[in-house]
Amino acid sequence: MTETVRFNPNGEIPNHVAIIMDGNGRWAKERGLKRTAGHREGLRAIKRVVVAAAKLQIKVVTVYAFSTENWKRPKSEVAYIMQLPGLLQDELLPELMANNVKVQIMGKEEHIPIYTKHTIKQVVQTTQNNTGLILNIAFNYGGRDEIVQATKEICQEVRDGKLTLDQVDETTLSAHLKTACLREFADPDLLIRSSGEVRLSNFLLWQLAYAEMYFTSVKWPDFDEETFLDCLAAYQERNRRYGGLS
Repeated sequence: MTETVRFNPNGEIPNHVAIIMDGNGRWAKERGLKRTAGHREGLRAIKRVVVAAAKLQIKVVTVYAFSTENWKRPKSEVAYIMQLPGLLQDELLPELMANNVKVQIMGKEEHIPIYTKHTIKQVVQTTQNNTGLILNIAFNYGGRDEIVQATKEICQEVRDGKLTLDQVDETTLSAHLKTACLREFADPDLLIRSSGEVRLSNFLLWQLAYAEMYFTSVKWPDFDEETFLDCLAAYQERNRRYGGLS
């Protein structure tokens, strides 16, 4: 019998954790509930994980809340997801403020309802002076689109004479990505995906180049502090070599 690896509070802790929050719909279906019930419970899981991460002094948690491909889902489900920022404001904001968490949003504003944009703006403004963990929410976000848009911006700068082709390198591209505002923490150290799926689903394709990846069968609404610590314990067992040798 394999011994369970335990989280070491004195061990290495990632600065930036990225999370693909998967399994809300399946969690609800197993309980005979509507998919929307899974999304609401998933919001509570965000609170549990963010509070745990803040206590550990993790710098950034980036969550994949809504992808550019999720518009293909049933209209009723999409409409409910567009209301979730309001629930975040009502149910999570007091806890986020109490834990000094700053909320940031990255993604495209295209197609987002006005009331959703307004609520998001309020949450961001309310937490903007907090100095602790950054909760970076990827909302209407797609990794390929992000790289395409960054490439277009760089091409325009070359055309305008602000850059030469010789100046275009990895640093240049990174500076044009939506995570650039995270500065030295732009690239996640650890990616967690819940619910047993093993793929990136167009999430942070550039930034995850050297992230450690952890896939768990636990569905996102069931995620709690203990599950999160199990993920961090697995991270502590990894040997990050970045293409070199130990």
